[in-house]
Amino acid sequence: MSLGFQTDLWRDAATCCPGIHESSMNQIRYTYCDGLLGRMLLVADEHGLRSINFPGSKRAERPQLEWREDRRGFTEATRQLRAYFVGELTDFDLPLALRGTEFQLRVWQSLRGIAYGDTISYGQLAARLGNPKASRAVGLANGSNPIPIVIPCHRVIGSNGSLVGYGGGLENKKALLALESRQRSLISSP
Repeated sequence: MSLGFQTDLWRDAATCCPGIHESSMNQIRYTYCDGLLGRMLLVADEHGLRSINFPGSKRAERPQLEWREDRRGFTEATRQLRAYFVGELTDFDLPLALRGTEFQLRVWQSLRGIAYGDTISYGQLAARLGNPKASRAVGLANGSNPIPIVIPCHRVIGSNGSLVGYGGGLENKKALLALESRQRSLISSP
């Protein structure tokens, strides 16, 4: 992909997906955040959060030599994640620096529209995007989401209600859905 195309793609992505910025060769920073799912690696650049990585995940990034550890630069992200894990936060408000195809960006933006505690199927998500037959492509884009939890890909389930596919592992998906279900029932109780 040429730089010109990438720039156009990101300009288009910023239009369709507020809070998403182009991420080029910026200074990469990282820190760790302990939570319900263990010690997660958070990665960001000057534009925002680039990824959240679960411990033991097959596709998790690892800090690179050129990256800089920076706990203070992640104060708000860690605050929001911790608030989410104790049931005090249902929507994240963080700048994101996503990198992906136009289709992936559309899927990830649509994921942000799934309410806390709700689930939808891959087919329903594909229909929301205007192509009900694209459930497999939606599943692949969902599985490529670099910022789980904040972009709630765990809220997408199989058409029969089963927990299928999750880049962070099905046990983590189950834990996140249980957390949201438990908190939602507490909120809606008289």
